[in-house]
Amino acid sequence: MPAGLRVAVIGAGAAGLCAARHVLSRPRSFAPPVVFEQSGHVGGTWFYEEQAERGDGRPVHSSMYRDLRTNLPKEVMMFPDFPFEPQLPSFLPHQEVQRYLESYSERHGVRPHIRFHTLVEEVNPVVMETEGEEARTTWAVTSSDESGRRRTETFCSVFVCTGHYSDPHIPNIPGIENFTGSLLHSHSYREPEPFSGRSVVVLGASASGLDISLELAAVGAQVTLSHARPDVTLPASSGVQQVAPVVAVEQDGSLRLQDGSRRDADVLLLCTGYRYSFPFLRPARLGLDVRQHLVTPLYLHLVPPAFPSLFFIGICQLIVPFPCVHVQVQFALAVLQGSVSLPSRAVMEEEVRREQEEKTGRGVAPRHLLRLQQEQWSYYEELARRGGFAPPPPVTRSLYEEVWRQRRHSLGTYRSANYRLLSATRWEARPGQGST
Repeated sequence: MPAGLRVAVIGAGAAGLCAARHVLSRPRSFAPPVVFEQSGHVGGTWFYEEQAERGDGRPVHSSMYRDLRTNLPKEVMMFPDFPFEPQLPSFLPHQEVQRYLESYSERHGVRPHIRFHTLVEEVNPVVMETEGEEARTTWAVTSSDESGRRRTETFCSVFVCTGHYSDPHIPNIPGIENFTGSLLHSHSYREPEPFSGRSVVVLGASASGLDISLELAAVGAQVTLSHARPDVTLPASSGVQQVAPVVAVEQDGSLRLQDGSRRDADVLLLCTGYRYSFPFLRPARLGLDVRQHLVTPLYLHLVPPAFPSLFFIGICQLIVPFPCVHVQVQFALAVLQGSVSLPSRAVMEEEVRREQEEKTGRGVAPRHLLRLQQEQWSYYEELARRGGFAPPPPVTRSLYEEVWRQRRHSLGTYRSANYRLLSATRWEARPGQGST
């Protein structure tokens, strides 16, 4: 493809900063990127905002709560070519991750290319028929700034880096209008103290549900963790009771559980995850089906087969996010540079269909098709092999799996460990924590 390709990057969180950094590192192939960011800062969901609602009616993007600490050590979650400061503990408060992303942006000269307070309103493909050649697609990106001034610009490629932890998934609970207590989603949760002395039912036992339950119990809330999983190993001292999932709210305002029992609560806190949302796209026009928990078809979890110059970066779940986007971005740029050739639309769609059929045949629910977990390592290796660059080092997987083991058995204390990377294949626990 010709030099000077113009790339639009939507979002200046970790994925968008990574995309811009790698575009800038290839000046012979790409023009400087344009990064559209609706807020006034970098960091995306890692930028903590005390208020869960704004007075101006604009949504708050971040779902960060005040005392959140990472559930992966910095040695695992870092971009492979940009380590965290070595003196920091392995499990970090969110403020340190925000500082890390700001440093990453400054080190790679990304900030001058970010248009802050700029909202992307529409992204539309423009298909140009060229005689004797395949049709070529460009992208018309319409944005508006703080003053409301709108402009439409043309790009060769668009990287969607808007994340998927900002649009709350609210489950359909019959009779929810009967609940007379406080109803909120974890997106709006910031600190535990206002819940002290109150009875709180937390619905959902993924990472945020577990963390928030322990936070609330520590300040004297009476916490009931409602979920469909086998009982989670919680610290015995936490006082958190585990029950079946909430399935309805009765007329008297009590919560009916799946086992038929009832619970009264002052607060129902929904830790029920988030949904995919791309308000600037028209999915049907792109050959895509965007559901609450799934975007399909995406070849290699990245590319709509009908428009292979549009890339969705970082929408997979149960992954190591920064290394994942680091790999995805490099693969996408290799496609744009022409060093990676994608199959035809029909072949890509068929591969996606076969992969999804294989997963559903194993019992994977449609809402979990973008969860990679153990499959992520072969995924990174495939992208790296095809793109001609290095995958995350083996030590990333080794330490990731060790931390998962520790989390399952020691939920209340696993973050007290600290680690050190010794090589691309070996790590050790810092003194006093044992070793591999």
